[in-house]
Amino acid sequence: MLDQRLQQKLLQKLSPQQIQLIKLLEIPTMELEQRIKKELEENPALEEGETEDDTEVLDNDETEPENNDEEEISQEDENLKKEDEFSFEDYIEDDDSETPYYNLTVNNYSKNDEVKEVIFANGQTFHESLLSQIQLRFLSPKQTKIAEYIIGNIDEDGYLRRDLMAIVDDLAFLQNIETRKDELEEVLKTIQQLDPPGIGARNLQECLLFQILRKDEKNPSVKIAITILNDYFEEFTKKHYTQILKKLSITEDELKKAVDEIIHLSPKPGNTFSDSQTKNPNQITPDFIVENNDGKLFVSLNSPNATQLKVSPAYASMIQDYQSNKKKKEKREKEAISFARQKVDSAKWFIDALQQRQNTLILTMNAIANYQYEFFKHGDETFIKPMILKDIADITGLDISTISRVANSKYVQTQFGIYSLKYFFSESMQNDAGEEVSTREIKQILQDEIGKENKSNPLTDEELTEVLLTRGYPIARRTIAKYREQLNIPVGRLRKEL
Repeated sequence: MLDQRLQQKLLQKLSPQQIQLIKLLEIPTMELEQRIKKELEENPALEEGETEDDTEVLDNDETEPENNDEEEISQEDENLKKEDEFSFEDYIEDDDSETPYYNLTVNNYSKNDEVKEVIFANGQTFHESLLSQIQLRFLSPKQTKIAEYIIGNIDEDGYLRRDLMAIVDDLAFLQNIETRKDELEEVLKTIQQLDPPGIGARNLQECLLFQILRKDEKNPSVKIAITILNDYFEEFTKKHYTQILKKLSITEDELKKAVDEIIHLSPKPGNTFSDSQTKNPNQITPDFIVENNDGKLFVSLNSPNATQLKVSPAYASMIQDYQSNKKKKEKREKEAISFARQKVDSAKWFIDALQQRQNTLILTMNAIANYQYEFFKHGDETFIKPMILKDIADITGLDISTISRVANSKYVQTQFGIYSLKYFFSESMQNDAGEEVSTREIKQILQDEIGKENKSNPLTDEELTEVLLTRGYPIARRTIAKYREQLNIPVGRLRKEL
């Protein structure tokens, strides 16, 4: 049974202008220029150049009448506004000649949908390189198909992590090729001879062995390295160098040379190929510039207003002429002026959003610079004060989510280097004097202590806890371990060197 009811709800919704501003706040300077170019291409009412005063007429929906018939013109404008709205007759119109061209196209995408374009780069990929190399080997047609299937199962690191029996089953069901495990082993050995060295290995030990075996085995250091990888790989990974010295009866200098041969091998040969062939190093463009002039900090945007925007005078005059013309308008003219108004409004919103973005970024960066004044003045990371998003939100009067969007993917250039805005946000903890200190300061001290430790006998987490305690930072061992992992520093046993 159907039941109809009237219901009132109170909802909060973001306007299109607010959504546009939020998206502009998130993007860094490098992407902003691309976003402006895209808007210039999509909106004909938006042009490059400084804003002119004559476009202010667009702020008013009505123009000053030239005669004294104000009531007649106001009634005419009211009728025009009603005619501008779509009516039922517009939908049942039989005359196809009156249908504008932009009503004959279909757009199934929302304005808020993000259109991601895939950029294709020229060049040979990792797997294409292997396939081209395998064609130069003397293999039978069956072996070639098996090799191509095995190469397809090699991951981006260059490892074959699938079991060979599973590949045998796949070839039988998917390729209709009957084979055995020993046949696959033979083809796999051929693949493992391809470049880069180490391709097709099933584990790290095998990968390193394939690479070291391509070196000059007459070299004593290479010979010892091969023995270590073959027979004492577990001791090597755990850095039990004392045990290796006893078992091989070699000197510490010989072991050091052999280990040096091993550590120069690539643990991920596939990544090495892809990095050199297809990937480009990331270039960071700072969004802000903070300058220190005799103790006073000056914050500026990097290339602010690089592209000056304005509303197209042609579209502005079109709307002005339409408003001043009292003649009855045809349907095609009304549709054209409706389209023009929509584009002009969109252009004005975009220009306003860019201005709001600039003001918000400057306001936020000024608050961060003042809060972290000592760091921007001296450049010492130990001067960074504990700071969270709420601290900056309270200073600026902005919402925490807005501060988060500003800090996301933004960088600031100082006289001491380029830093991410997120770098200045950190939690706090108390030292033994009861003062609030930043966790960033503690991490820096931790990194300094590890940097000057004796590498032949590195500090354990318990010893690091005692070191920091003597410096006035009472921190638990598990907290030390957490900070060490965040700094990508391995445990003491793995930091041991000869």
